[in-house]
Amino acid sequence: MVKQTNIRLDDEIRAAAEERAKRRGLSLQGYVADLIEQDVNESRAAFLAGAQAFLAAYADAFEEEFGEDRYPGESARTARGPHEAHGPHDAPGYAA
Repeated sequence: MVKQTNIRLDDEIRAAAEERAKRRGLSLQGYVADLIEQDVNESRAAFLAGAQAFLAAYADAFEEEFGEDRYPGESARTARGPHEAHGPHDAPGYAA
C-alpha cells in the first residue's frame, strides 16, 4: 500500500530539489521518495552489518554457552538440565 505524505520546503530548497529531480529524470515526488528509500535501506544495511559483526565477534562465546556441544555425547533431545525436566519421570532421583 502506498500512502501520501506532505512536506514543506522553503522556495530555495524546493527549486534545488526540482533541478536535481529533473537531472535524474524524476518528478520531485519521485526524487524525494527515492532519497527516503535510499536512507532507510542504508540504515537497514548498516544495522545488519553491525549485527553480523557482533555475531562474528561473539560466535565462539555463544557456541560455548548455548551451542549443541553443551552436553557432549548426548543428543539435543536428551541434553536437558534439571531445570528443564518435563514430567515426574524426568525429575532427579526418579527410579522406575
